[in-house]
Amino acid sequence: MAHNISYNSQTGNYSFFSVKEKPWHGLGQVVGQYPTSSEAIKYAGLDYQVAKSPLFTKGSEFIVTREGIEVGSTELAVPDCFATIRTDSNTVLGVVGKDYHIVQNREAFSFFDAIVGGGEGILYETAGALGDGERIFITAKLPDYIRVGKGDDVTEKYIFLTTSHDGSGSITAAFTPIRIVCQNTLNASLRSMSNVVRIRHTSGAKQRLEDAHKVMGLADRLSTQLEGIFNEWAKVKITDREVKKLIQLALCPNTETLALIKKGAEDEVSAIFKNTVEDAFAYAMASESQQMETAKGTLFGAYNGVTGYYQNVRKYKDGQAKLQSIVMGGTAQGKAQKAFELCSAFKSDGAEILNLN
Repeated sequence: MAHNISYNSQTGNYSFFSVKEKPWHGLGQVVGQYPTSSEAIKYAGLDYQVAKSPLFTKGSEFIVTREGIEVGSTELAVPDCFATIRTDSNTVLGVVGKDYHIVQNREAFSFFDAIVGGGEGILYETAGALGDGERIFITAKLPDYIRVGKGDDVTEKYIFLTTSHDGSGSITAAFTPIRIVCQNTLNASLRSMSNVVRIRHTSGAKQRLEDAHKVMGLADRLSTQLEGIFNEWAKVKITDREVKKLIQLALCPNTETLALIKKGAEDEVSAIFKNTVEDAFAYAMASESQQMETAKGTLFGAYNGVTGYYQNVRKYKDGQAKLQSIVMGGTAQGKAQKAFELCSAFKSDGAEILNLN
């Protein structure tokens, strides 16, 4: 599989680290113990600064200048436009407006440290940069677990944070539980609560601290509620036919396909959709993690059939595409949310919610 992990030609290192687990595609550094935030920044190659510099034009070309460089009289300033520059390599990362506030990589880690007063109780597990360093991400493991059944089906609790230096989006922090047995991300937003907090780059340090505590409060409430929901789902039996129908509805790509499914004309749907459903159904029925008592023939297992397909079966063009799809609001996260809503409806209303013929 291709990757988009940032490579530093000056150091000869990839910008990624992982604790104990093999890093993406065999690149980056594996460390034996959980690092402090300052160690994690170095391990991940994130110990660089980003500066905001004016943009100038010369003829039809844009010229990026750093402070201290004189600009000739034939060069015109671009109003309210600035380039973000990685200062260790002078690489241009993006173009932003005058109100854009750079959040340095070290500040992103301090977001976590601020929650727990220096980092005790929060474990930095992965961190890295994508592209030329214009996007960074951090995953930190929280204490305790979500336990389903008798306790042997365990989901670890993580906060995933990503931010960009190219003006492409806000700082995003999300509560992201991962089922250990299959490394399956179980993202879900309840009707009354999102699992994501978005922070503007124009926000001040005080606001970001408040947002950090908001994320932790969200994680505490969501983990408690999800543990209750997953344990209820593990008690609800569901037939193979119902699992397949749930997968069809969750993965349905458009209204035309949905209409065909609802009227029972499954032979008329596209071959691509049929194959996708079959692959997800096979994972739901046969994967090792789905043979556990909590998942086999249960509603919890049906939900894992959808989420596990995108995490463990679906092919992506590169690591960044997978990251975007699963935890940054992409297709996989949207389909998982649909599956969550269908499972919730099934628990309340039974099989009729699937419109089985």
